[in-house]
Amino acid sequence: MDAVVYKGPHEVAVEEVDEPGIEHPNDVIIDITTSAICGSDLHMYEGRTAAEPGIVFGHENMGTVTEVGEAVSSLEEGDRVVAPFNVACGFCRNCENGYTGFCTNVNPGFAGGAYGYVAMGPYTGGQAEKLRIPYADFNALKLPAGGANEDAFALLADIFPTGWHGTELANLQPGESVAVFGAGPVGLMAAYSASIKGASEIYVVDRVPSRLELAEQHCDARPINFEEGDPVEQIKEAHGGGVDKGVDAVGYQALDPDTDPGDDAYDPARENPAVVLNQLIQVVRPTGQLGIPGLYVPSDPGAPDEMAAQGRLGIDFGKLFEKGQRLGTGQCNVKSYNRQLRDLIIEGRADPSWVVSHRVGLDQAPEMYERFDNREEGVVKVLLEP
Repeated sequence: MDAVVYKGPHEVAVEEVDEPGIEHPNDVIIDITTSAICGSDLHMYEGRTAAEPGIVFGHENMGTVTEVGEAVSSLEEGDRVVAPFNVACGFCRNCENGYTGFCTNVNPGFAGGAYGYVAMGPYTGGQAEKLRIPYADFNALKLPAGGANEDAFALLADIFPTGWHGTELANLQPGESVAVFGAGPVGLMAAYSASIKGASEIYVVDRVPSRLELAEQHCDARPINFEEGDPVEQIKEAHGGGVDKGVDAVGYQALDPDTDPGDDAYDPARENPAVVLNQLIQVVRPTGQLGIPGLYVPSDPGAPDEMAAQGRLGIDFGKLFEKGQRLGTGQCNVKSYNRQLRDLIIEGRADPSWVVSHRVGLDQAPEMYERFDNREEGVVKVLLEP
């Protein structure tokens, strides 16, 4: 089958690889109808991880069941399903407690597994024609028959639940104000989740005008362009002080507003891995809470300094302590949210598909990786269709 294969820094190719097969009685095989390129994929694409050439990318996957293991009891051929990016067993202590992003059985020596991602287990990605879903009764979320809401349902694999997770980590309550740093797909979904939850004021910080426009249009958010002034001061001036909650949807590749932007192109030399965390500490009121779904890593080959290369950041912890703030971190436990979010879509109370900017054939993946990696204007969320 055809699949998107990592070749080395800034290079992927569509190549023929072996088709997956049933390896365990609780597996299913799906024909992929939609997979997506994620901002997390860019960390591998840019050579910022230990990923080796040959990995098949793709952890945001949906499709139709074509083969069913003999132990599977809740799925049958023809079912349309979406798979959480987390691969989880369903019965370890963490899974039983709802922490499916930190399953201790699927990836020995590491808490958590995922499709097509470095260090996240032996699970081939779904930017391909077919995918094996292990522990399928637990991991596959069944969708309504037919092709309705394809783009919206595809976002249940990762970014819609992860955006929601950011607001949960911050314990956002109805009527509270929130600042979301980052207007990429996850940041936009965090702002959208805040809107659904009834946040009183939503501020979204980014530098890309088209993404800020989406936040304003679909999330009723106030856009804050950090290249037009200190985002903390912009938010405090507009709000009249610190906000109740904050969400970091950027992670360790955050750009420092105090560096010279030069031009519109993304420049890794402008990175400051701790800048968003420190801005959140400044902008969130005393005793407020921070949700941090943005990715941080224990090692970064492309880090701007030696400490950051070891995942050690210069965080203003003294100020955090002084303000009595709390924070929550960690990747999303998708199964904690995806069923409810699916039902919001079915009932027409949510439709996150507005974040999708491109739906293209699998053969266009190399071009779209390059354009997404360049943070090209208008390239927000790319769906791939085999």
